[in-house]
Amino acid sequence: MNKNADIELAAVSKAYGSTLAVHPISLKIPATTYCCLLGPSGCGKTSTLRMIAGHEAATSGDILLGDANVTDLPPARRGTAMMFQSYALFPHLDLVDNVAFSLKMKGVEKAARRHEAMEMLRLMQLEPYADRRPAQLSGGQQQRVALARALITKPEALLLDEPLSALDPFLKIRMRAELKKLQASLGITFIHVTHSQEEAMALADLIVVMNNGRIEQAASPRVVFERPATAFVARFMGDHNVISGKVVEASGDTTVIEVAGGGRFKAPGGTKSARGEPLDLAVRTDRVRIAGAEDDLLGFNGIVSNVEYLGSTVNLSVTGAGIDDFTIVVSDDAYFAQPVKIGDAVSLSWAATDVIVLGRVAG
Repeated sequence: MNKNADIELAAVSKAYGSTLAVHPISLKIPATTYCCLLGPSGCGKTSTLRMIAGHEAATSGDILLGDANVTDLPPARRGTAMMFQSYALFPHLDLVDNVAFSLKMKGVEKAARRHEAMEMLRLMQLEPYADRRPAQLSGGQQQRVALARALITKPEALLLDEPLSALDPFLKIRMRAELKKLQASLGITFIHVTHSQEEAMALADLIVVMNNGRIEQAASPRVVFERPATAFVARFMGDHNVISGKVVEASGDTTVIEVAGGGRFKAPGGTKSARGEPLDLAVRTDRVRIAGAEDDLLGFNGIVSNVEYLGSTVNLSVTGAGIDDFTIVVSDDAYFAQPVKIGDAVSLSWAATDVIVLGRVAG
């Protein structure tokens, strides 16, 4: 295998009987990247991870590690290691033997494998607990043992299936920092499955947003946050309002859509959409102002339906112009300077430069 090799999926799919869990997807993960596969339950992210690991056979397509095609290789010959969601530690073995287990299977002599296992435990700051059993450890410590056991094989890529899901909120934040530091110090690729937007944003160099077995967007956290590619990404990341309608006006520099409830909104700059075609627009929740719009098509009048005080920010939900739930995020200072309550009428507006025209994933 090539050290520090890119991982590439070329039209890889996975079918279970007549059900296509992962449609043919293509993706390149550069060497030494921290990549998060992000999406809701059932979107295909874990199936994709298991195909990269070799624990699931790809139905079609190729999986490449550098210039080596590993599609048909067993997990132990791929140059990858997988850390399972359950950690899958052996309850009857101490930490040294848990970590050294894969070396034992390879026939490494006992003293040598225990020496390597102690080095990994030292890396994970678990050396004082070497003679304990997994049940005598906290959740965070058990996770570090599972990491040590995966890393002792010196993989080119570490694959992590929702590794933080069993931890309490405070420990999750601490372990995020540990994972990021570990990945940077080892200089290997991490591919991490999660359904948490916050986790992906905090950890990843590359976020791959999946939905219904397809990739909706693969980009850096900043691009996913600021320029979501599709309505699904904008909604799933939770930081944009999506306005879905049909094109009623399409000139060279302006497109106007009408939502089902009758409201009309402008997409400045124009699009390639023709009259009657569906089109989705997005506006970031923190870019909306409580003020009348200079351009009637860059805002609307509505009624406050909910107010959530979250400390440094306040979330307002507004209904109007045929839109059931439009969210505004304002600072606590701005809110308390001009507070509103449920049932109040408000005027909302945004700048033309804050409107994003969203694309669609081919069916």
